[in-house]
Amino acid sequence: MIITGLLCGALLGFVMQRGRFCLTGGFRDMYLAKDNRMFYALLIAIAVQSVGVFLLIDLGVFEYSAGALPILSVIVGSFIFGIGIILAGGCATGTWYRAGEGLIGSWIALAGYMLMSTMMRTGVFGPLNQQMQTSSVLPTNSIAETFGINHWFIIIPFVAVVLFIIYKQLTKPKVAIPKLKAKRTGLSHLLFEKRWHPFVTATLIGIIALIAWPLSAATGRVFGLGITTPSANILQYLTTGDQRFLNWGVFLVVGIFSGSLIAAKASKEFRFRMPDVKTGINSFIGGNLMGFGATLAGGCSIGNGLVMTAMMTWQGWIGLVFMILGTWTASYFVFVRPRQKAKAAKLKQEVTTA
Repeated sequence: MIITGLLCGALLGFVMQRGRFCLTGGFRDMYLAKDNRMFYALLIAIAVQSVGVFLLIDLGVFEYSAGALPILSVIVGSFIFGIGIILAGGCATGTWYRAGEGLIGSWIALAGYMLMSTMMRTGVFGPLNQQMQTSSVLPTNSIAETFGINHWFIIIPFVAVVLFIIYKQLTKPKVAIPKLKAKRTGLSHLLFEKRWHPFVTATLIGIIALIAWPLSAATGRVFGLGITTPSANILQYLTTGDQRFLNWGVFLVVGIFSGSLIAAKASKEFRFRMPDVKTGINSFIGGNLMGFGATLAGGCSIGNGLVMTAMMTWQGWIGLVFMILGTWTASYFVFVRPRQKAKAAKLKQEVTTA
């Protein structure tokens, strides 16, 4: 459990750090810059994982049931989580790997994230979480079961759409980007200096997400990548000493931090960076909103946005939609509205001066 959890997490942290795989920035850029590349990359990771996991299930490697759908909890929690990741400056996994780069703001966000996740499970907000989880529950979470069809009738068309998107993106006219002269050669250049294509990064993440299933299932935890519950488990273990909180997921998130630290050190991108007071406060508030929302929704940008989508569940896809809507809402108030107000004030000043 310790070895496979740490290795899987280290691989994920390394790839995410070197590939700059940040869903917060990706969702934000869809709204602000009309740039969908990171979202397309997420779809690639989902497709790779989905095909692999359902092949393993069909081969009898492990069994999995999507269960019921607490739809209200998923909608509200995902939207709040989306707001939180904008304030925190990174999603759950992004916060873990950026903490490995030395960002103190990410450490602050992690503190809020772990604290609120714990409070939502075994703390004062536990009853609220339980009440929300048990209200407005639909009996079927699996999309295939809802329509009474085999899961491959959903997966194959989805993969076809993703392949079409890849083809369209890779055949678009390329814009020449000035590059600095390489300081490294060979494998060192490829791993620690060359800019990774987001689609390559996404493919690797999809493979790691796939590998996580049998590794985790071998320890009795039948699930793939997950960040929120393991993050809460760390704090629960540290405060209670109860070893029942130590599971494969805990070593996964510790591995993410370690893998990112190794990648950042090797690429000379590690350095401690202290945020200003406003950013620090926003990071802590954002971290708390992340923990609250992800626990309520039953998953974060990885648990719902990558894993439960790959399992072709309503929870995953509904959660992903409302996560994105939450990031867009927060992006408007954090980025767009202040610019509009500044522009209006400048125009008013120019008119007054004239």
